[in-house]
Amino acid sequence: MKGYSSQVRLFPVVFESGHGVTLRDVDGNTYIDFSSGIYVAGLGHCHPKVTEAVQHAAATLMNAHDFTTPVKLELLEELTEISMGDLNGVQLYDSGTAAVEAGLRIARAATGKLEFISFYRDFHGKTMGAVSLGRLDPSQGLRAPGFHLAPRPDTYRRPFPCTDEEYVAWSVAAIRELIRESTSGRLAAVVLEPIQGWAGSILPPDGFIQALRELCDEYGMLLVADEILTGLGRTGKWFAMEHWDTKPDLMILGKQLGNGFPVTAVLVADQYKEAVETISASTSYGGNPMACAAALASLRVITEEQLVERAAWLGDLILKRLEQIKERHPIVGDVRGKGCLLAIELVKDRETKEPHLEAGREVYQRAFRKGVAWIPAGHILRLSPPMIMEENIAMRALDIIEEAIAEAEQACA
Repeated sequence: MKGYSSQVRLFPVVFESGHGVTLRDVDGNTYIDFSSGIYVAGLGHCHPKVTEAVQHAAATLMNAHDFTTPVKLELLEELTEISMGDLNGVQLYDSGTAAVEAGLRIARAATGKLEFISFYRDFHGKTMGAVSLGRLDPSQGLRAPGFHLAPRPDTYRRPFPCTDEEYVAWSVAAIRELIRESTSGRLAAVVLEPIQGWAGSILPPDGFIQALRELCDEYGMLLVADEILTGLGRTGKWFAMEHWDTKPDLMILGKQLGNGFPVTAVLVADQYKEAVETISASTSYGGNPMACAAALASLRVITEEQLVERAAWLGDLILKRLEQIKERHPIVGDVRGKGCLLAIELVKDRETKEPHLEAGREVYQRAFRKGVAWIPAGHILRLSPPMIMEENIAMRALDIIEEAIAEAEQACA
């Protein structure tokens, strides 16, 4: 059985091992990992310090339910230290979806309100509350009550000619109309990805995140930042919200936190942290000693190896090369990103910006065959190399991607 996900169906490889920035399949083929194991292994596969920490924990104590352990205490202190502002309430989980669901319950408990505003094409997980925050396949039925979707600005696909400032104003006006016309007014929180991941590494225009902060303050809503994908250095800052100098009331971390080991966290501002105790926050596997060891080791590696700064440097190099690729290939409509969170958007025509789905599939598969493991999103190809990647390896991967683009242009002509 190959698996059910679209990514596996597009390229049904069987991986056997990974080391650093490369993966190896059962047939002995080696791939440059331009996906960080779906945004997880930002420190590279099997980083020796993370591996050693997990091995030690596995031989000492695997699980102690929600009780405190020395490694858990160290991790909580470390998370508090690196978090923005005063996010001092921390609870650990074993998946992003579980952490998002906990965040929703905390927001309701902290505000005494029930409803949420989130954004089209954001992705927050695959259980009902998390799914209701974002995309919902019609086959899955109705969105849960109390969840309201708003448009958010995509600067490449503006609905009308406008400046960034005008676009932000239009988006905020649309949210106000949604609040007035579609909600009961009992709004607990606005939930968002600072940079959209599944939708294709879509950056908000400057001013949008700050406007959401002001809107939340005006209506008495919490601002919840889902930094599962964007956090812990990937975008060239510890947290993506720092790019817009904006503090959330609640932040969710995951993916890169354990560098492959399942561990996530909900961080809550001081004034709301008592609400965590009211939501039955316990979890069977979240915060077990192995998870805490992996997370603690990962945070220390990011600091010791200055990977936040390195992600910014590497991202600038890659984005510059992507701009050159765009100049040479008409099917490349847009390239964008921050740090090691980037994307290539393929179009049939740069004027109409019609998505080129066939080219997206072709480029993805051709580059994979040539040795680049990465992430598709229809006509958008997502790039997220490990933060430790060397320049020459990144440029080799981009050579392969450009070869695949050139071949796809001919095949789809």
